[in-house]
Amino acid sequence: MGVTNVAGFRMDPPIAAAARALAAGDPLGALNRVALRDDAPGLALRGVAVAQLGDLARAKALLRRAARAFGPAETVARARCIVAEAEIALASRDLRWSAKALEGARATLERHGDRMNASYARLLEVRRLLLIGRLDEAERAMAALGPRATRATRDGLGATSFPAASRAAYELVAAGIAIRRLRMKAARAALTRAQRAARHARVPALTAEVERAQLALHTPAARLIADGEARLITLEDVEALMGSGALVVDACRYAVRDARTAVSLARRPVLFALARTLGEAWPQDVPRGALVARAFGWGVADESYRARLRVEVGRLRRALRAQADIRATARGFALVPRRAREVVVLARPVEDEHAAVLALLADGEPWSSSALALALGTSQRTAQRALDALAAAGKVQSFGRGRARRWMTPPGPEFTTALLLPAPLPVG
Repeated sequence: MGVTNVAGFRMDPPIAAAARALAAGDPLGALNRVALRDDAPGLALRGVAVAQLGDLARAKALLRRAARAFGPAETVARARCIVAEAEIALASRDLRWSAKALEGARATLERHGDRMNASYARLLEVRRLLLIGRLDEAERAMAALGPRATRATRDGLGATSFPAASRAAYELVAAGIAIRRLRMKAARAALTRAQRAARHARVPALTAEVERAQLALHTPAARLIADGEARLITLEDVEALMGSGALVVDACRYAVRDARTAVSLARRPVLFALARTLGEAWPQDVPRGALVARAFGWGVADESYRARLRVEVGRLRRALRAQADIRATARGFALVPRRAREVVVLARPVEDEHAAVLALLADGEPWSSSALALALGTSQRTAQRALDALAAAGKVQSFGRGRARRWMTPPGPEFTTALLLPAPLPVG
């Protein structure tokens, strides 16, 4: 947080010195120079400084006061305040803020030649798309931003419109997209560039963020279930698995995939439950009673449930016809891949009734229930019920009240779960 450039106002010496302190990651030094100022530039710089110190609610209030205080002719200054407020909203995982307001601010900055802040506004748009799982849109926006963000300068670190700190943020987003696409070579390269830029910027918090992202590449991200055994695997292992030619029943993204095709079953939970049960048992068959219990949650496979099972197996057979057959046996059904030599199941490291919520909270940032609902593609009431259940179990905690209430949990040191989440993701 806090690489937005809010300098360029009425640049008297204290304002200029405060802006330089913020750019160097020294919010206390900035506050020492503008803490008592209530003019518009002072309020704006105070807002960014307070945000860097972690008081996001106070920072948002200061930036809004600053935006109102700037005169009618100071459209660029107001646009910079909007960009800074949008960054605060992202940091506090408040995804309800107006994307149109940020887009308008970016257009204003571009019209007035403030290319650096305009580029950073677009980067914030990409970060929001990434948080809510809209990867295709995020990639298109990054492609539009790329030529300006990657153009080399003499030091080999920055770009025409990006200083070192912003370049590090750009590379972090690029790495996030690559990770979710399981392009680990590209992710590692982006994180290496981010680390170099963060060191050049000399902002300790930014360097720490890059190091946390690098750590995620080496911590278990999923469980591989094969031949009746389960083991934790890293993202690199997941990437290798997807290219191995195996038939993968992907319980992270609710799909069945092989080397040629991927069939999404995210909106067909009964079919996915059957596919997973058959995948976990492969190459053995599964008794009809076990399939009924797993797919329908019913312990007794009476004739009505057996009939329903036959219908659902027929639907699954049609859905997977290019990848596998489902053959009836004397006691049940068995999955038979057409091209693949083996069948494996890819699951989350820890499976919980509300695992999707825990996966998002695992980034250690405070989330609002509305932001969680948006990221998960569900209603806010459903997200709130999940949070209440997790709080009762001692797995999450909240602070604040009303619209300012936020939820968080410290990220588990032994695994990461958020990197393979699809969107929208069905939540139980």
